[in-house]
Amino acid sequence: MNKTVEQARSLVAELLPGMQAVGSVEQVICPPFPALTALANMLSGTEIGLGAQNMHWEAQGAYTGEVSPAMVKEFCQYVIIGHSERRAYFGETDAIVNKKVKAALAIGLVPIVCVGETLSENESGKTSEVVMRQIIQGLEGIPADQAEKIVIAYEPVWAIGTGRAATASGANAVIAETIRIPMAALFGAPLAQNTRVLYGGSVNGANAEEFFGQPDIDGALVGGASLKAEFIKIVEAAGKK
Repeated sequence: MNKTVEQARSLVAELLPGMQAVGSVEQVICPPFPALTALANMLSGTEIGLGAQNMHWEAQGAYTGEVSPAMVKEFCQYVIIGHSERRAYFGETDAIVNKKVKAALAIGLVPIVCVGETLSENESGKTSEVVMRQIIQGLEGIPADQAEKIVIAYEPVWAIGTGRAATASGANAVIAETIRIPMAALFGAPLAQNTRVLYGGSVNGANAEEFFGQPDIDGALVGGASLKAEFIKIVEAAGKK
């Protein structure tokens, strides 16, 4: 929940030349809802995608304050689903995530599905249990030909906005063992290996290249560092992978 529409325009105008200079990297901007129209116009004709930060799973109806899949699809190609803040502050469960993922796929959006453990879960050794549950329950009932379109983002909650990033090797191990393994059980090993898995949690221009150097980390879901010019350094680091 950052940037007014005018501030979002200014930020994207600042970032766009540097982002476009790295043509080998798939890049997506996910602003708050009010800025979607303005940024859709700015990004028209570029290779940079646009995504929403959330959506409801119902097509329409008496859900005041919510935004439907069709409303998102009008401007976007992507949508973030199950972000840790949605889970923590708004009570989103794995069952709700599952409904949203299915709704996104049904309308042709690429869901960026977030999974990750809290600090207490991490410290009590429950990382594998929590992340595997989020994958299995969040993707339940999705056919393989749809699942191949999904992007997964591993975001340990304790590392988001804290400056305390997971180690690159630690994040890679979680992705390999607790995301790709259950994905393989659900959809087969080839799909699990081809699924794009991002890391999110205090990624910045200084540490991005180390994360991208890991074999199972395919990119980043960037928070605070995406609000400033430093984001271009992360894009450039991804271009070296």
